[in-house]
Amino acid sequence: MGKKEKVQNPETFPRGRLISVYMETADEKRVDTTVAQPPSTGVLHAFHSPVTHIPLPERFTYPFCYTPHPLCVLAAEEVQAYLSAKTEWQAELEKGKMFGVLVVCAGEGKLGYVAAFSGMLAGKSVQPFFVPPVCNMQQLDDSFRLEEEAISGMNALIESLESSEEYRVLREELAHEEACMKQWQAAAKRKLKTAKAERDRSRSERTLTVEEEEALIRESQFQKAEYKRQELQWKRKLIDLQEKSAGYESRLESLRTERKQRSAALQQRLFSRFRMLNYRGEEKDLCDIFKHTLHKVPPSGAGDCAAPKLLQYAYLHGWKPLAMAEFWWGASPVSEMRRHGHYYPACKGKCEPILKHMLQGLDVEPNPLLPSGNDRERPLDVVYEDEWLVVVNKPAGLLSVPGKGNAFSVYEWACRRYPQTDSPLIVHRLDMDTSGLLVVAKTKEAHCRLQAQFKHRLVRKRYVAWVVGQVGQDRGTIDLPLCPDWLDRPRQMVDWAHGKPAVTDFEVLQRKEGCTLVAFYPHTGRTHQLRVHAAHQAGLHCPIRGDALYGTKADRLYLHAESLTFTHPVTGEKLELTQKADFY
Repeated sequence: MGKKEKVQNPETFPRGRLISVYMETADEKRVDTTVAQPPSTGVLHAFHSPVTHIPLPERFTYPFCYTPHPLCVLAAEEVQAYLSAKTEWQAELEKGKMFGVLVVCAGEGKLGYVAAFSGMLAGKSVQPFFVPPVCNMQQLDDSFRLEEEAISGMNALIESLESSEEYRVLREELAHEEACMKQWQAAAKRKLKTAKAERDRSRSERTLTVEEEEALIRESQFQKAEYKRQELQWKRKLIDLQEKSAGYESRLESLRTERKQRSAALQQRLFSRFRMLNYRGEEKDLCDIFKHTLHKVPPSGAGDCAAPKLLQYAYLHGWKPLAMAEFWWGASPVSEMRRHGHYYPACKGKCEPILKHMLQGLDVEPNPLLPSGNDRERPLDVVYEDEWLVVVNKPAGLLSVPGKGNAFSVYEWACRRYPQTDSPLIVHRLDMDTSGLLVVAKTKEAHCRLQAQFKHRLVRKRYVAWVVGQVGQDRGTIDLPLCPDWLDRPRQMVDWAHGKPAVTDFEVLQRKEGCTLVAFYPHTGRTHQLRVHAAHQAGLHCPIRGDALYGTKADRLYLHAESLTFTHPVTGEKLELTQKADFY
């Protein structure tokens, strides 16, 4: 280690104190007496803009939901200016990449920032201006490179065997003969069935002599024996082809199994080289960090995102992290929603376990996504109620059903309000950040019938939302299949191969000051369906205002379930319920 004492006990400014830093302009150079220029390490950068008016953050950034601190915004703008000037990188940058900045106190009141990129940039893991990777793949010892070369050789051999002309011809011949055998079997069985029907007809028309009956029996026996002989010939031919093909397949399977085992072992060795620090100076490798997670092993690329790189570099140099932010630069990926220059939280699948360890010892902001425990006394507006069901206007920020922790939910509210019922049941759900109409059944019978209506898409729903940007069409339909982003839950992604169907009609209600008020009519009820359909480039390409996952955080998510139309589960009456949003 060698840096543990520095990491454990770094000194910095009193929290909240205004600071000054080194600044230089064309006609002036000044070093404030309270703050010296950070030492030049090649990647620790002084701010070019004055920051005397900016107080230091009270706590370190909660990395999974945050508003970038002004110091991070200034650092990000300087990094973006640097990227814009790197003309040789523009083709790659246009494809899109995540970058991060970390504001640090570099000891004795020296303020600066460091920057990082996720993965590789311009084919390299190390680039000037940016911090190096936690584990530099290009500096691994010869045993790693030799094993990588061996695995690459196995890949080439497998590809060669799979594409060999002899193996291809064998597979095609085997497939052809199997198809021919099935056709023969079907025709032969039809012939046997017809002959049997003819014998049965002969027996039914008159009483046969002993000789005639024996002749029919011999005919049946001969036909069955002939079928068996021909079937055996087909099987022998197929077995011969299968044995020839099996030689290739057995070798391929053996090679694939060995490749998988050696790749997994090499990956484990590599992950053991990622020795992640935290602010206390404690060290864990990625294998230790991920062994308590659901999948037990680190996912590919773990430890190579911007956030872990930044924290690791700061800890190695004994600097105190003050604030962090990550931004996307370039075009959005096809399956995800990323907007050029926008800030994004750290990913959950790769980074959450790592950062949980790396942030220990730092005073980190509380998770703003956790609902407040003060909601328990807040009354809910009841829009409709009878002895079988109740419809409430759920406020934004309130859970529909109990989640993690002790957060209040509509379910808990209903249990308190209707203790005499046979357990109130939530019929459907709204995201915590979405407001609007929510149906609660008071009886199991009503719950079952209402859920059937939602399942069979017999309920008409209308949502309204302010989206950021000008929607060109006045109305239309969005058809983008969705599935979870397993490495970044709860985010959803568009996936044409594995996603479930998700269809939404939309109608523009108003355009105002760069935003558009839109009515959504979902045909399906996928998680985050409207949020993804609004934000994705193949949808409206205009994220819902305040959407911290797919757009930019605001005071709230401007999405409201405005109306529901359904059949009463007991009376059969058609109910049309409306509750306008308070944001238009």
